[in-house]
Amino acid sequence: MYAIVKTGGKQYRVEEGQTLLVEKLAADEGATVPLQPLLYRGDDDILDGEDLAKVTVEAKIVAHERGPKLRVVKFKPKRGYKRRNGHRQDLTRIQITTIKAGARRAARRTEEAA
Repeated sequence: MYAIVKTGGKQYRVEEGQTLLVEKLAADEGATVPLQPLLYRGDDDILDGEDLAKVTVEAKIVAHERGPKLRVVKFKPKRGYKRRNGHRQDLTRIQITTIKAGARRAARRTEEAA
């Protein structure tokens, strides 16, 4: 069973117990955050579109981290001039705790019976 979720403008294929680095989420360490599912694949069913309303994907925030230091060296034609620019992305390490598809609503079944 797995799900494809969207967070930080990117899509990730996740399974229960998996840890991954995503763009920084605005929650404290140890908090549980819901993720937006785009597709759910169970043992015998695939859910997408309107059926995703009954799918929940939750993750626990393990830590907030900084990405690797990227350096860009720029040179000018003048002698002795060297300038370095750096960038470190703020990241969040999350662990997927639950992926589950809820049961269909009882109200829908009663409408079909009527």
